[in-house]
Amino acid sequence: MAYEIPVTQARAELAELINRVVYGGERVVVTRHGKPLVALVSAADLERLEKEEAAAEQEPVISSVSSIGSTPSAPGERQRFGIAAEHRGRHGRDD
Repeated sequence: MAYEIPVTQARAELAELINRVVYGGERVVVTRHGKPLVALVSAADLERLEKEEAAAEQEPVISSVSSIGSTPSAPGERQRFGIAAEHRGRHGRDD
């Protein structure tokens, strides 16, 4: 959980906030009118976040359709368009 502090108070206590972040391992969220404005995190936290961000950018995005099929409408029914899904049970069998 991050420690929240209004921006006006943060200005007056910046040195103390830096010590809380660096030596206390805290994260400080500076707010304005009760809304988060910025966060103070340690350099180690920032480095970790940047590495995670870079790794996420390099992960391939999988967006493919394994098969496309059509399901005929019932006799006497108008042609419908939509998405049909196949349900398979827990063991991969049709249930």
